[in-house]
Amino acid sequence: MALVLHAGNTNKNAFKALITAEYTGVNVELVKNFEMGVTNKTPEFLKMNPIGKVPVLETPDGPIFESNAIARYVARLKADNPLLGSSLIDSAHIEQWIDFSSLEIDTNILRWFIPRVGFAVYLPQAEEAAIASLKRALAALNTHLASNTYLVGHSVTLADIIMTCNLTLGFSRILTKSFTSEFPHVERYFWTMVNIPNFRKILGEIKQAESVPPVQSAKKPTQSKEPAKPKAQAEPKKESAKETAKPKVEDAGEEEAPKPKPKNPLDLLPPSKMILDEWKRLYSNTKTNFREVAIKGFWDMYDPEGYSLWFCDYKYNDENTVSFVTLNKVGGFLQRMDLARKYAFGKMLVIGSEPPFRVKGLWLFRGQEIPQFIMDECYDMELYDWKKVDINDEAQKERVSQMIEDHEPFEGEALLDAKCFK
Repeated sequence: MALVLHAGNTNKNAFKALITAEYTGVNVELVKNFEMGVTNKTPEFLKMNPIGKVPVLETPDGPIFESNAIARYVARLKADNPLLGSSLIDSAHIEQWIDFSSLEIDTNILRWFIPRVGFAVYLPQAEEAAIASLKRALAALNTHLASNTYLVGHSVTLADIIMTCNLTLGFSRILTKSFTSEFPHVERYFWTMVNIPNFRKILGEIKQAESVPPVQSAKKPTQSKEPAKPKAQAEPKKESAKETAKPKVEDAGEEEAPKPKPKNPLDLLPPSKMILDEWKRLYSNTKTNFREVAIKGFWDMYDPEGYSLWFCDYKYNDENTVSFVTLNKVGGFLQRMDLARKYAFGKMLVIGSEPPFRVKGLWLFRGQEIPQFIMDECYDMELYDWKKVDINDEAQKERVSQMIEDHEPFEGEALLDAKCFK
């Protein structure tokens, strides 16, 4: 019998079990046509959870409620599941971060969000307290993630699944970029996690909130129908209904009219003699004589009027004390740059044989400036200092060539790794 999860298909607490099931190889089916406020009030549901909260997992041995307990149950269905840790101390740390995520992160996000959308009384002092507590928790999390890719160990655990699901509500509904920019390691962690295939399959595409929701009055029960009295005046009412009906139809028509998808400003630039895909193919297919074939081909193709070259230097290289964490930072950056694939080519070098490792990059962008949509959408851009390449400077031009070909030593140091975005 498949496990049946009772919850709506947008419930972030249900996502905990569903992502865990992806890692564990367990079949968990989300019940169909679940309607919050209706399904969870039925006698059948209340037998599984007497207080009507969701989610509830239906198992052959009986129901389980509370989302963290459900996720733990699903994880334990696989013997020696790495999601639960490989040692006693790892298991304890996983439980520690699960509790921290629930009590310090999730609780304070909800204390801020719920009153603003009208499901609780809004009190400014209570909101200030919730925001202060949340910032304190995020600062602690940010410090931990400065030297750790995951919460515990070197791979995803149940703590990461629960933390990410709890952060998802915040990032998508109330935590704007201006708020989260104070916590760059939390940002890097969150966007890395939600783009891991097992997470993305369940969460879909996450977009960060652009503004904090305005305060709404607390929702009240719908009132009983009173406007039944004027029924006696049937004729006049029909006429007035007809008069008001027309504008409603027109308004609806205007709202439903399909809007043309806005073009990317880069698509409106004058045509360039450089065909980016041709350069990418040349780069990928050149296996020998790289300098003579690929580098020469790049400079022959390069169009300084249609494209620009940029050096980038990571601002916080002194924090790059652990090699795998540094490599994961760069990998996450390239993953989040996927939105620019049509308009960019990049090389990222991790330099040094001993920590702290230095991260430097070279990027080719369509147009004369770094495209604004990339600056807006990819938060990693703010973690680097950017300098436009002057191709009339032979030293800078040679540096470009060396970065493209992964020249070693680079600036007198060994390369730990070189990654390409193409």
